[in-house]
Amino acid sequence: METPTTHRTDAVEALAAYLGKEISGDGVLDLGSFKLVRSNKGDAFYGVTAKACSCPSAAYRPGQTCKHQRRYFPQAAKPAATASESIRPAAGWIGPDGQRANGPVEA
Repeated sequence: METPTTHRTDAVEALAAYLGKEISGDGVLDLGSFKLVRSNKGDAFYGVTAKACSCPSAAYRPGQTCKHQRRYFPQAAKPAATASESIRPAAGWIGPDGQRANGPVEA
């Protein structure tokens, strides 16, 4: 499943009954590489895979892992950025004396 979707509670409960599986105490229906996780309000289930989630946080922060992905697929979580991956420029401004400065210097 490439793009998980959010599902109604009654639909997930019916799916669990059909498959003969139980929704765990913390509100997760584990289907292997796909999990259905109950929302905090309890009115829906988010579809979660290692690569995507249907929760609002994942929609607002594309390309980043949400808390559901980090919790249920920790091995797929992105590693922290290293110094070589920083977006900060390596070079700086050079002052009139040839030394590094904080910005352009007018003479």
